[in-house]
Amino acid sequence: MLFFDRAMLAMGNILFLIGLTVIIGPRKTLVFFARRQKAKGTAAFFIGLALILARWPFIGFVVELYGIAVLFGDFLGTAASFARRAPVVGPYIGAVLDRIPLLSQRRNAELPV
Repeated sequence: MLFFDRAMLAMGNILFLIGLTVIIGPRKTLVFFARRQKAKGTAAFFIGLALILARWPFIGFVVELYGIAVLFGDFLGTAASFARRAPVVGPYIGAVLDRIPLLSQRRNAELPV
């Protein structure tokens, strides 16, 4: 039950947004969230955050998960190709990832930013 603590989820979301801003910069963060292709994901993420702050943590968390999947879904292919190049365990990770249909289709995906 403590996993869905409203204060912890809100603090995690705020720290996520701050971390993203520090890593890619304020302008690119704003451009990333303001893209037309990512409007559904942006809306879902911020509606989920509002639901968490309005004391609906479980529903807000589920809505946020959808938003994050839409926002960062294109990045999964890039992360998978990076994991395939890891020394020693890369071939094993690649064999597991080849069995996942969504990741095998997005092998050459672009970075989300």
